[in-house]
Amino acid sequence: MTVLSQELRAVAAEAAQLVGPQLQQAFRSSMTVDFKRDEHDPVTVHDRQAEDAIAELLTSKIPGSSIVGEEDGVRPGGSTVTWYVDPIDGTANFARGLAFFCTSIGAVVDDQIVAGAVLDPIAGHLFTADLTGAWLNGEPLRSRGVTTEARALLITSYPNARALTEDGAEGLALYADLIAGYGTVRRPGSAALSLCHVAAGWADAALGTSVSAWDICAAQLIVRQAGGAYLGFGGKGWDQPRYAAHTPDLQPAVLQHFADTYRA
Repeated sequence: MTVLSQELRAVAAEAAQLVGPQLQQAFRSSMTVDFKRDEHDPVTVHDRQAEDAIAELLTSKIPGSSIVGEEDGVRPGGSTVTWYVDPIDGTANFARGLAFFCTSIGAVVDDQIVAGAVLDPIAGHLFTADLTGAWLNGEPLRSRGVTTEARALLITSYPNARALTEDGAEGLALYADLIAGYGTVRRPGSAALSLCHVAAGWADAALGTSVSAWDICAAQLIVRQAGGAYLGFGGKGWDQPRYAAHTPDLQPAVLQHFADTYRA
């Protein structure tokens, strides 16, 4: 499995880098924005074009692969390898010209995440991981940060519009706990890239409560292989809809309390 995971990491990295130039060129250009579930869920032609290009490369390199993509859903194959692809995680940022978005590609074999790549095309950061480690632009990646939440930087998407509707005043109170408990709280808008910032030690913790498998497949492996902690909650398996992650030095009492009590 180790050799296969290394091969899949190389393929994921190649596929992510394939669409990087396209996204760089399109960024801050004039583009039409459509919407899927609601106006908080935008999509562009670049999302769809990037996913098609990625899927074509993945299935050519690893014949029989299945693809689970944000835009086109499931493309079944005959092998044991399934790719989880988010061509642009942070489409709202991409569409408006905010440089915090990425391409995320993770590989799963026998329900285990074995490889992944996340590309930040604007910053030129390529995060990768397999079963032997994690890397940033080819250099070994180790997560590190502060020890106390009072001095820590938390990246979170909570509460988004759907969470506010479902959680109401309780959700605002939970968010207030996070703001009071952490030195800094930011909402940059990409789960995969937020997790990679934890892996790099650029943020101390990350929290999300409404994510899909393609958002967190590659990035959770990158966090873990960099030495950080990743907790999925709200379901079963690796693709749970909620997550909390932190650097290995942090004592995450506030974060753990949120995970333990949120919709308990």
